[in-house]
Amino acid sequence: MQNAAGDGVALAAYDQNATYRAVVSDLVSLIEHVQKGLRLIEQTIARETSPEMTPGSPESSTNIIVLDDISPRYIKADAALHACDVNLGIALRSLLDSSDSDSCAESLPALPAIGA
Repeated sequence: MQNAAGDGVALAAYDQNATYRAVVSDLVSLIEHVQKGLRLIEQTIARETSPEMTPGSPESSTNIIVLDDISPRYIKADAALHACDVNLGIALRSLLDSSDSDSCAESLPALPAIGA
């Protein structure tokens, strides 16, 4: 395999495995981060649409004025993050599927639930 610089120097097998592991590790980290964002958005939507936040309820503050429903922006962000989660999962599976016979895939960290 040639390196990205294109200077014709072949990478050692160790470097290929290290690069592969780094890419897989980064993808796993990204998936975990996106899924954390999804959970935060879902919690925020649930909190903001709960009865105690509804204007006029005894639990709500009389000083709060609702100008607009803010959940549509969260729903858009949630949809975008779901798309990222799915596509990152596809990328990760593609890498892992291409290395089924590769012994370095066995020592990779456990994967998060992709697309959940």
